[in-house]
Amino acid sequence: MLIQKIHHVAYRCKDAGETVDFYKKHLDMALIGAFAEDHVPSTKAPDPYMHIFLDAGAGNILAFFELPTAPEMDRDQNTPAWVQHLALEVESMDVLLATKARLQESGLDVVGPTNHGLFHSIYFHDPNGHRLELAVNTATPAQAQKMRDVAGLMIEDWNKTKRPPRHMAWAHELEFKG
Repeated sequence: MLIQKIHHVAYRCKDAGETVDFYKKHLDMALIGAFAEDHVPSTKAPDPYMHIFLDAGAGNILAFFELPTAPEMDRDQNTPAWVQHLALEVESMDVLLATKARLQESGLDVVGPTNHGLFHSIYFHDPNGHRLELAVNTATPAQAQKMRDVAGLMIEDWNKTKRPPRHMAWAHELEFKG
């Protein structure tokens, strides 16, 4: 079996309408579907929900569930806030910077751009508290191949020591060059 693509990624939201408005206004993502039921189809459990689907481009779908009878949503308190996030790719550095300006003009707090060596990104939060990252790839094809070539070694060395292997240290050097 070979996976074709990610069908959709689903998160919880506080308010489906507010979430649709946010993603449309700030990221131009159109609402492409909505389902509401009193029972969960997979488990048959009685649990009313609204399930919304947003067009994330290139056949990708970002989905959310509003769960009005569930306890108030929260994040995993054992995981640092910067870890759990959704990263979306934009086409160029110009688009990234223009989007940052537009988000800030709307009153959103935006961090970055951050130079990760192989890509640059900005970070902000949606109205549900989900951390979002917009990223633009800046790696050359040779740099991307070099990363793929050492990926297995990175995991192997990490599993042995639980300390950062240095096979990708060159990418962090790119961070400091510009």
